Amino acid sequence: MSTPKLAIDCYMNNKSWFHAAKSWGQVVLLAKETDALAEVEEYANKACNLYQQHGSPEAAAASMDKAAKMTESKHPDLALGFYKRALAVVLTGDSTHQATEFASKVSRILVKLKKFEEASKALKKEISLNLQTKSYGLVGRLVVALVLVQLALEDFVDAKKTFKKWGNRCDPQEVKTLQALLQAYDDEDPELAAKMLASPFIRHMDVEYALLSKNIPLPRGVQPEK
Repeated sequence: MSTPKLAIDCYMNNKSWFHAAKSWGQVVLLAKETDALAEVEEYANKACNLYQQHGSPEAAAASMDKAAKMTESKHPDLALGFYKRALAVVLTGDSTHQATEFASKVSRILVKLKKFEEASKALKKEISLNLQTKSYGLVGRLVVALVLVQLALEDFVDAKKTFKKWGNRCDPQEVKTLQALLQAYDDEDPELAAKMLASPFIRHMDVEYALLSKNIPLPRGVQPEK
């Protein structure tokens, strides 16, 4: 580890921020091989800082993306932090299309980690970014994902508000699915809710949302009067 760090000191003394950042990227790889997670996080963030100092936001975001991909399978919580920073970096510029990619990764990891409150906010941000880029075809699917997250939170009122606000961006299949699903919760119909959550349309969504649909609390049904 000492050789790359000596090179970094050299670059820093010469104010060669870009090359210093690139060298920190190499140190990240070495730290990853030894599973030194605290060091991976520290060195990746140093690389990102230096790329930004050099005025290379694209390289800064790419360094975070690379670190996230390295850690996502075993340490999604760590990858989440990297993707969040990548998103923050690209949002300081004009790269809204790239921002939607990072926003999608943030939302999906939050769902995977069952951080549903945060996932709900992240999905709203993702919808907003896709509306800015006029990626209307993606918005409908995100509305379905957001409704699923809100149902996982047992927040039926917000789920209905989401459909009312953005339902006009959904295609006919998405509208049909959401209408039937929300009607099932409105009618306290656990059988219909289970049927809609198991529909091929939902089960073929991104894996995080497909798995989520299997664990959403069903309506309890109308209880007979005592």
